[in-house]
Amino acid sequence: MRHFTAAELQAYLQTVSKKKAPAPLLLDVREPWEYEHCHLDGSKLIPMRQIPDHAAQLDPAQETVVICHHGIRSRQVAQYLESLGFTNLINLTGGVEAWAIDIAPSMKRY
Repeated sequence: MRHFTAAELQAYLQTVSKKKAPAPLLLDVREPWEYEHCHLDGSKLIPMRQIPDHAAQLDPAQETVVICHHGIRSRQVAQYLESLGFTNLINLTGGVEAWAIDIAPSMKRY
């Protein structure tokens, strides 16, 4: 598992976009109310508690950025997915909170 700061993820997503490479899956593992409050554009919500039931629907080889509020739940989910054989995972260190502070100051925070 790799760990990206918000700035590193932003730069990486811009690079992927410029190269017209496949974008990583942005997997948000927060609760629905958190996601409704704020989220990264293009992210897919699967709450942490539902990951075991939905892991089979995810591609273990697809590059996946796991996102939560501060980066703790996402790290735990990434570790769980690694145990299932997922090989291309990135944890957003600091979560959406860091994204809001460093990248998108107009994003709602909680």
